[in-house]
Amino acid sequence: MTQTPKKNSYDVVIVGGAMLGSSCAWFLTDNPGFDGSILVVERDPTYEFTSTSHTNSCMRQQFSREINVRISQFAADFVKNFRAYMGDDPRVPNIPIQSYGYMYLADNAEFAATLRESQKLQAACGAGTKHMTREEIAAAYPFYNLDDIIAGNHNLIDEGYFDGNTLFDWWKRSARERGVEYVTNEVVAMTKDAGGRIASVTLKSGDEIACGTVVNASGPRAARTAKMAGIDIPVEPRKRYTFIFEAEKPLDRDLPLTIDPSGVHMRSDGTYYLAGCPPDDDPAVDYDDFVQDHSLWEDKVWPILATRIPQFEAIKLRNSWAGHYAYNTFDQNAIVGPHPEIANFIFVNGFSGHGFQQSPAMGRGVAEWITAGAYSSLDLTPFHFDRIARGARFEEKAVI
Repeated sequence: MTQTPKKNSYDVVIVGGAMLGSSCAWFLTDNPGFDGSILVVERDPTYEFTSTSHTNSCMRQQFSREINVRISQFAADFVKNFRAYMGDDPRVPNIPIQSYGYMYLADNAEFAATLRESQKLQAACGAGTKHMTREEIAAAYPFYNLDDIIAGNHNLIDEGYFDGNTLFDWWKRSARERGVEYVTNEVVAMTKDAGGRIASVTLKSGDEIACGTVVNASGPRAARTAKMAGIDIPVEPRKRYTFIFEAEKPLDRDLPLTIDPSGVHMRSDGTYYLAGCPPDDDPAVDYDDFVQDHSLWEDKVWPILATRIPQFEAIKLRNSWAGHYAYNTFDQNAIVGPHPEIANFIFVNGFSGHGFQQSPAMGRGVAEWITAGAYSSLDLTPFHFDRIARGARFEEKAVI
């Protein structure tokens, strides 16, 4: 059932109220330079089919570009000091980071060299990543079969996974308490003024809402939202699969989030284990297509788990689901900031699986840009839309 906004004009209209939309809304309320009105339009108040609901809530500093490392370092600080960032509200829980780390495994010299180069960059940023030989990996984690592995990278500091949905819930709750209005509705059209700026949005309910700024935070549906403004962006929904399983003989220590050369990843998940992967054939899918490919577990994931960790030959699948990446086909990095011509249309799109861990820095940056027309913390201009218009890819080698 759609809801009509309380007013017919807002300073900022955010299209999409999941993790990134709520991050932008909350950081706007937390920015001392912003005192405007905010409307968040969310088509599904249950968030059942959002990327937010299907996330694995992972966090890593193991990227090949400095800005991506810095973004994750802010996320780690934000999570570890969440209550303080939320104004020392005693209702806000402490959120630990399960710092099992990411373990990238290299089975060829070229990827091993890439890992070594990335480790140097990460170390220069203050990250705790270590480049490890096969023998060092075996000593730390003797359960791996490393016959084909020559090296790896691992970081046990502020890297692993966290309870991202608690972050999301409190951003949404706090934003509402600070005056942000959330409505169950859907933006179906946009109108421009004589200068080419977005003047208003039309909702599914028929309401026309004037706006000063529009933020596209609509996840895998980002291209549809951008199209309403006459903009094409290379973002599409891609399926990603998650499997929760139990081992007959559990490992004697935590399993890092291990990125196997096959593309399958696995980690500890409480008393269970989690694995995931893209399909071998990875096309764009329909926005509402969450049908699982059950053969993927039997034919690909389980055999790879059992090969990499022989103790996982005897495991039982407990749960599984398919979710969507908001996949940027151009360079798998986020599209953030203003459109170069429609300056009041702001992107926060195309995270390609990095959205949860990047949401604190991106919400803060979008709030800074809307408030002052510039970034005062991390410089997010490498993620601006104009790189796409120029055909200048922002390459990130560590994409999962």
